[in-house]
Amino acid sequence: MAMEPPVKALPLWRYPWNRIVLLAVSLLLLGWLVNTPAGLLGKADAVGYAVCHRIDLRSFYLGDRQLPLCARCSGMYLGAMLGLAYQAVLGSRRAGTPPKRVLAVAAVLGLAFVVDGANSLTSLFPQGAWLYEPQNWLRLVTGTGMGILISVALFPAFNQTVWKNWEPQPAISTLKTFIGLLALSLLLILLVLSENPLLLYPLALISAAGVLVLLSMVYCMLWLMVTRSENRYLKIPELFLPLVAGFGLALMQVALLDVGRFMLTGTWDGFHLG
Repeated sequence: MAMEPPVKALPLWRYPWNRIVLLAVSLLLLGWLVNTPAGLLGKADAVGYAVCHRIDLRSFYLGDRQLPLCARCSGMYLGAMLGLAYQAVLGSRRAGTPPKRVLAVAAVLGLAFVVDGANSLTSLFPQGAWLYEPQNWLRLVTGTGMGILISVALFPAFNQTVWKNWEPQPAISTLKTFIGLLALSLLLILLVLSENPLLLYPLALISAAGVLVLLSMVYCMLWLMVTRSENRYLKIPELFLPLVAGFGLALMQVALLDVGRFMLTGTWDGFHLG
């Protein structure tokens, strides 16, 4: 009896659902690009506009131009991008829980973020009783720490949801490995604080891209859960539909928040403090 030839897989774009999702996301992206401020920094501003207050006095500047995200949010999304990249280098499919000592240090970073954020918030009120004078460098430091915490939580969760062959070992398996990440985050903080335009420009774009990356990862996971297709993937190309859908949902959230805020304020600028 002759064996049937193997069925040849269709190219990704030939699947109807892929084409529909890709078309919808392409139209959404085109509409967002056309209706947001011009230039790369203008698009980055529009991303930051959706998730950050962008208060002028609480932001760093590229010359006389405010960065797309405030000091705290800049640190958070830069820290998250650094943490994700660091763990991917250590083991792109690793999804185990880091040891308790690492989690304890990460929890301290999260607590510092909350304390500094609350202290900064109370300083907005005339009769506010803050613990210490808020500073942008502190906002940057605690924001970066929170970004590291987010990456430590999101990286294994994403791998456990997506991959069929995820590895049970943690990417950050020792406190020493985590200290290496903290050392890199300190270097990142110093690069921002240098206020060198040649450094701030790409860092500003990376921080704004971090918003879309984190949201896309979360929405990709939700897409897989809703469609009951978790743990089915072995290669990145197989993730075409979930990744595009995740990005599309992330961009939709940004676009809706952009529209809502612009309707309320009538400007793409952040808030101004006297």
